[in-house]
Amino acid sequence: MKKNFSLLIILFAFYSVYAQSETDVDPYQKNNEIKLNLISPLSGAVEVGYERHLNKNSSLGISSFIVYDHTKEKDMNYNISPYYRYYFGKKYASGFFVEGFGMFTSIDGKKIYSADHLTFTENKDVYDVALGAGLGWKLVTKKGFVFEANAGYGKLLFNAGKTDHNVVAKFGLSIGYRFK
Repeated sequence: MKKNFSLLIILFAFYSVYAQSETDVDPYQKNNEIKLNLISPLSGAVEVGYERHLNKNSSLGISSFIVYDHTKEKDMNYNISPYYRYYFGKKYASGFFVEGFGMFTSIDGKKIYSADHLTFTENKDVYDVALGAGLGWKLVTKKGFVFEANAGYGKLLFNAGKTDHNVVAKFGLSIGYRFK
């Protein structure tokens, strides 16, 4: 069910971005990007993203982070994170950027330890929404290959008391491709 919901959200984002028309954009400009985070497998997860450039300085995107190895990532299950970015570089949608993001997330519930503090029981998974900000840097080659580094920090809004966490973090070292 979680995978179907994630896929539905990603497909909706692709469709809604494609449906927008831009009349004053250079027809040879590449406005779409797909990316793969290279450091997420270190935490037992995979993260993919899509970004649509609105103009030279701004873009909208969405990323999906799904944990496949819970021995490495013990608390997070998955998250879906739409974002807005503003670029300060001289080239089209590249260079230094700041971003604001939202995040729908599934996190393990609060751990309740026994009197000996050696064993614990875990409450059910908690679903929450977070808001945050981040910054990063993007390099785009003439062939359309994308290299990106970013970091972000956000706060859970509604159910932080039901988990052992009240913040979320995003880290990325990604490669991707820019296309029409």
